[in-house]
Amino acid sequence: MIGSHRLRRLAPFGVAAVLALALAACAKSYPDSTFTPHSDLGRAIDFLWNRLMFFGTIVFVLVEGALVYCVFRYRRRSEDVMPPQTHGNVVLEITWTLIPAAILAFIAVPTVRTIFQTQAPAPANSLVIEVYGHQWWWEFRYPQYKFTTANEIYIPKGRSVDLVLRTDDVIHSFWVPQLAGKRDAVANHTNHIWFTPDSNMATTVWNGFCTEYCGDSHGEMHFRVVTVDPAQFASWVEHQQAPGFYSPAPAPATPATPAAPAELSEAAGKAAVTTTPSTATPAPIAPATPTATPAQLASFVLPRADVPDYAIPHTPLPDEIKFNDALKGDPAAGEKLFVGAGTCNACHTVAGNPLAVGMIGPNLTHVGSRIAIAAGMYVNDKQHLSRWIKNARIMKSGVLMPTLGKGQYDPQTKATTPSGLSDQQIADLVAYLQALK
Repeated sequence: MIGSHRLRRLAPFGVAAVLALALAACAKSYPDSTFTPHSDLGRAIDFLWNRLMFFGTIVFVLVEGALVYCVFRYRRRSEDVMPPQTHGNVVLEITWTLIPAAILAFIAVPTVRTIFQTQAPAPANSLVIEVYGHQWWWEFRYPQYKFTTANEIYIPKGRSVDLVLRTDDVIHSFWVPQLAGKRDAVANHTNHIWFTPDSNMATTVWNGFCTEYCGDSHGEMHFRVVTVDPAQFASWVEHQQAPGFYSPAPAPATPATPAAPAELSEAAGKAAVTTTPSTATPAPIAPATPTATPAQLASFVLPRADVPDYAIPHTPLPDEIKFNDALKGDPAAGEKLFVGAGTCNACHTVAGNPLAVGMIGPNLTHVGSRIAIAAGMYVNDKQHLSRWIKNARIMKSGVLMPTLGKGQYDPQTKATTPSGLSDQQIADLVAYLQALK
């Protein structure tokens, strides 16, 4: 009676759990599902999964069916009658050995075939991307095009991509659920994973993750993969190869001070005596020199409006960091701060700037065009970037980036920064970084 009463009390919770699972199954969008592959590698893995699930379900049904049959067929029917005892059955033992062996053969063949397929060398014309895992962000190098980016890559649709996986510290694991399988990045060892994105897919963004626990911020070690048309990829590459310096607009020309009427009369008289009227056509006015290179003007970057919501981070800002968002930054002043002694250039690189060649933190060339900052944890805008510069260690646990804001508490050193950057200086840095499109 006690047991049945307890079951009746637990029944509503069981019903609620079943309903929750049913409602979850009704969702239409699964942005990080590995069951909707968009590459040859993804489909190979999906086929193997379906095959294993099919035969595994057969084994489950047969075993559980036999178990239930034996429970009811050979249950004890009377307290006084001893059921017949059986000591071995050769036919039954041979049967339950041969059937699993046959099933394993059906499982082993596609498994081995998929292993050889996924471990084969990439095609000769593949796009090579060197992937380096750090605590806790991703570095991406394009050796064929000689540039480096961080936490965001563009790949062309219909072309094989060979990812060369390495790590600078602990083990990480690279995974883009809808494009490819997981593959570890191991110290002192180089792994490869390659796939060909479908040529008919849309230009869009895919979420990527680290799937091997690697420390405090493992769960916030994300990246983005943007699949684009080959022409769009070529334009993006050309832009990434261009220097990442900030080019301020030229100052407007100062108009000449008008001359006095007497001066004009005297000048006109002199001109009448010493010169003859000119019949030459006035020289055309030269167009203003653009502030960006042709590559920057023609470059392709996925518009923010086309980035799906699932690829835009929605991490809330910590309440401990206060910042005056009304401040207007000066990009030129921010550039001087960036390359000042002991500031950003000690850790970060901006291509084309000989004073910014740091190798500790992410490469910031064209950082203003990226979707997110902090390895995909926060959206890349003024509000989040200013607080990240002010106190990154509160915004993300365990990061190497020091606390730069004046008077900020550093959770790693357990001390308050006595000197540092003011909010206006941080606003200038933000303006400069956002100008690096």
